[in-house]
Parts: sequence; C-alpha cells; structure tokens
Amino acid sequence: MSDIINVENLIKVYPGGTRAVDGISFSVREGEFFGFLGPNGAGKSTTIQVLTTLLKKTSGSATVAGYDVDKDAREIRKVIGVQRQDTILDGDLTGRENLTLQGHLQRLHGNALKKRVDELLTLVELSDVADKRAAHYSGGMKKRLDLASTLVHKPRVLFLDEPTSGLDPQSRVAIWEHLETLNQDEGVTVFLTTQQMEEADRLCQRLSIIDHGEIVVSGSPVELKHQLGGDTITMSLANGDGGVKDRSKRIVSGIQGVTKVLDTETGLAAYAKNASALVPDIVRLFDENKIRLTSISVTSASLDDVFLQHTGRRIRSEELSKVDTWKGHV
Repeated sequence: MSDIINVENLIKVYPGGTRAVDGISFSVREGEFFGFLGPNGAGKSTTIQVLTTLLKKTSGSATVAGYDVDKDAREIRKVIGVQRQDTILDGDLTGRENLTLQGHLQRLHGNALKKRVDELLTLVELSDVADKRAAHYSGGMKKRLDLASTLVHKPRVLFLDEPTSGLDPQSRVAIWEHLETLNQDEGVTVFLTTQQMEEADRLCQRLSIIDHGEIVVSGSPVELKHQLGGDTITMSLANGDGGVKDRSKRIVSGIQGVTKVLDTETGLAAYAKNASALVPDIVRLFDENKIRLTSISVTSASLDDVFLQHTGRRIRSEELSKVDTWKGHV
C-alpha cells in the first residue's frame, strides 16, 4: 500500500515566534484511517491547515496524493475534502440544496450531480428531511450534512478536524458509523484530529500522539496500549506532596507484577497484568506506611494512559471541553 500523505520535518512558526508545529514527520497510507490525538494547542489543526493548503508552512516538506503543498495547491484541492469544527451550511437552503450548491462549486451538473446528491443523502441518512431547511436540523443532522458536502466530488483524502466536537453521544456514534463506511466500503483515506480517546481508539488504524507541536509516539491503538504492560491502577492520595508521592511510588514499584508507575496530578498510575489482584496489597501497604488513599480504581489501559506515559500528564477534562479553531495557534 503506497503513501498518499508524506510529511518530513514540518515546521510552522507564527508571527511573534509561536512554534505551533516543531519538526514533525509522518506518512499516511492510501485507504488508511489515520489520526492525530492530542490536547488543545498541540498543533493538530495547524498541520491540517498546511496539508489542505490553507496555511503556508515555515519549512520542511509535505505532499498530498503526490502533490506539493506549496507548488500544487490547486491540484490538492481537487482530491481532498475538508470538514472543519464549525459547520458551514446555508440555513436558508434545504439539505438537498446545500449539497447541490456544493456540487456546482465543484463543477458538477445535471443528472450526475442529482445522482451524487441522492447517494450522499442516503449515506448520511438524511433522505427523509432532504427538502427541509437546514436551519431546522438538529446539531447532529447538520454535522452529517456538512460531512456529506465534503464528499460531493468524491475526494481521495478526507481531512476531519474534530468532526464530533460538541455532539451528544448518540450523534457522535452516528458520525463514527458514517466515517467507517466511507473508509471501509469506499476506500476513502481519512485524516482525523481529535482530543477524544474513545474516538481515536475506535476509528484509527494508526495514530500519532502530538503535544506541543511534536509527535511523541505513533502506532496502532492496540500496539500503543500494549506497551504499557497491563491494566491501569489509578491511586489518588490525600496528601500528594513530593515526599508522600515519592514514598508511594517506591512502595508500588516494589510490588511483584507492577511493570510501571507514573505520576499523575492527584497521585499515581500503575500498570500490571494482574491489576485487580494487587489492589488489596496496595491498600495494606499504604495503611502500614500511614499513607492515606482517597480512591483506588482499576481500568483497562487507555490511550490517555499512553499520553500520560509520554508527556507526564493526562488530557484533562477541561482541555476536552475546549475546541481548536481555525484561527490562532492550534
């Protein structure tokens, strides 16, 4: 399988000196579902803006479908679709009219356009409301229509920047299903940016975790989680000062079966294949050493744990509530 996106030592520095993308290199195979996972401000959207020819890079090289982002912007735009975070629709037009308008912009006309519009309305399950004004669509329906509008010209590569941001769980899952259909049944290459671990885990065949403009690790979700060496034991300490945390870390590290112990904002995260069986030992040892736990839990290893391992912190809930925009240094 050949590469359809190639990036080498890509750097983007904004006026004022903000280094949004700091020398990243990666490739995406044709037909692959590839993702960038990282918090707000990591450099995800900046990378997509460069690859979709909306932003000039500072240095490095990048090609999409064999075309150079600096020299061949017009050719790249013919073979890509782009869905931004903000839905771009005309609320005064119906769903069908929005797609038809997009088709005209892509120089499609007549029966070929009508057939394509009908196909897309079926794909995103909007045929029943195709002739209603888009202003009256729900948030999830607008996102699905926006997705369909990026597909009118049958792009080879689809760029998605936080496509399910702000959606309720049911609408989010519906979008995921449509994206899986596009990738698996129609062979569209998908480049996704997200802050949501569950989204990246479910959709991406490979992904890169990016933070502060740098790629910190790449691989399939299964490979990345397997590197942790087991399930996660999360411990919150009543007193998390340096001395208590260091003592706690030594105690947990000495327990047979524990493969790794990392600091968290509120305590520790330990990894072990027999994690549940170790909880009583941890509680007993902490009690013997007069270290008070406020909580202890066992979960399957997640991509958030991978992020913690490589960056020293988690993608916090307050970061998840924010959204990258197409303006600013993100």
